[in-house]
Amino acid sequence: MAKFEKISAPPAHKGLRQPELGSHMRIPLLIACCVVALHAPAVHADPFAGSKAGDERQVAGIKLCWCPAGRFTMGSPRGEPERRPGEDQVEVTLTKGFWMAKYEATQGQWKRVMGNLPGELTAELPEGDDYPVGNVNFAETEAFCQKLTELGRESGELPKDWVFRLPTEARWEYACRAGTTTAMSFGDKLSSRQANFNGAKPYNGAEPGPSLNRAAKVGSYPANPWGLHDMHGNTYEWCRDWYHRRLPGGKDPDLYSAKESATKSEHGDVSRVRRGGCWADEGWPCRSAFRLRFEPERRYDHIGFRVVAVEL
Repeated sequence: MAKFEKISAPPAHKGLRQPELGSHMRIPLLIACCVVALHAPAVHADPFAGSKAGDERQVAGIKLCWCPAGRFTMGSPRGEPERRPGEDQVEVTLTKGFWMAKYEATQGQWKRVMGNLPGELTAELPEGDDYPVGNVNFAETEAFCQKLTELGRESGELPKDWVFRLPTEARWEYACRAGTTTAMSFGDKLSSRQANFNGAKPYNGAEPGPSLNRAAKVGSYPANPWGLHDMHGNTYEWCRDWYHRRLPGGKDPDLYSAKESATKSEHGDVSRVRRGGCWADEGWPCRSAFRLRFEPERRYDHIGFRVVAVEL
């Protein structure tokens, strides 16, 4: 079974009652413990960090939700319906918490930060400040993140040791799961009343529902347990990793620079990762563990992104 574990401080000692010690030893032991506590180095919490999962703040006009440090099992168990190759489970530890955008990046945010939209609008990607950005390639998303970092620092809202980036694949799935171990953050079924996808093809026995056949305004569907909307469906989202057939495990995995070891396509190309499913998909590609490759120079109307703020 997949599992999730929040990283926390070791449990506190439950008192000093120890029947095997005589009363003449208990007072010195208590004094010694007090001395250790008094001389322990002070721990100063980062004032920019959140205190619990789902805490919210706004930086440079972007609403963010806190994702605490923790351990989780990335990928899907062998018995998960519709699982695909490349989802074999690995254990991941994220040693630092991070802020993730509450919504997919919108057209209004893009125009405010960058100016003209990066690509064409389509019948399936309508115009509107609250609709997600689509038709954006990988380099353009990175330019947006760099400019957003500059704006956040200029306003004083973003500390100098924090930056906006695309999420790693591990951060994306961790935030999508939001402490859950099921196929979706909503459970082991998915209806199009919970996310924007082809409602005629729900996941794992859920009731069929409506199909928009286009992007929806961000936040139109329920949030996951950490307050993040549209992690399942609406638009695919770029991640910063190069695509590798095997998921990256271990401590703080980040395959941003691992181009040489990236898995090549049948044409010899290497790709970045995209996650989350989109409005045109059936329910199964919207699973938390589902992953696809996409060449970084390409763009499509159903591929957008969301940012994270991470500590350097």
